Amino acid sequence: MSTNRNRNQPEVKIPDRLRILVAEDEFLIGMSLKAQLENLGYEVVAVAENGVRAVELARALAPDLAILDIKMPVMDGLTAAKQILDERPLPILLLTAYSDDEYINKAVEVGASGYLVKPVTEADLMPAIRLAAARFHELQLLAEEVGNLTKALETRKLVEQAKGILMQRLKLTEAEAFRRIQTQSQNDNKPMADIAKAIITADKMFAEAGREGAA
Repeated sequence: MSTNRNRNQPEVKIPDRLRILVAEDEFLIGMSLKAQLENLGYEVVAVAENGVRAVELARALAPDLAILDIKMPVMDGLTAAKQILDERPLPILLLTAYSDDEYINKAVEVGASGYLVKPVTEADLMPAIRLAAARFHELQLLAEEVGNLTKALETRKLVEQAKGILMQRLKLTEAEAFRRIQTQSQNDNKPMADIAKAIITADKMFAEAGREGAA
């Protein structure tokens, strides 16, 4: 499969007045989140009280980004996120009271671009939104390469693992690690999944050689 694209991909730019949909069943938390986002200069287009309403509002209002609580009545945030992404892909942040791997993995599986652990502060929001926008841009590039969002989500798991290796080994930022994988993909005319697999395999071989040398 050819992966020839513009080698100078533009940086992810966040609109000056980002339009955000919030879904949170606890009224006070939803209003607090709305106020925090507006203090940061974002526009909150609506606050939904459950997942079904979130899907309806996402369809009607076409927000730039959504922040959804994972645990909501009628329809939970994970199901709502999947439905929203199936209809109209956009960056989604999931809110959770827990930071364990189970919730993180579920967020990744449905296609969310990140998560926030409650209680959320203004200091948490802006970097999380910027990271979500960057990760969504990466996912869109992967979907363009492999042909659909489902395959892109599978590829993203490999790319995320490879990014982590490059960040640790080469002291790169997340964006720099992704660009390195993307550039190598373009230079070799190979899918990013293949480049990611090669990085993961090389890292395992390096780790094994180190253990043997220490024995």
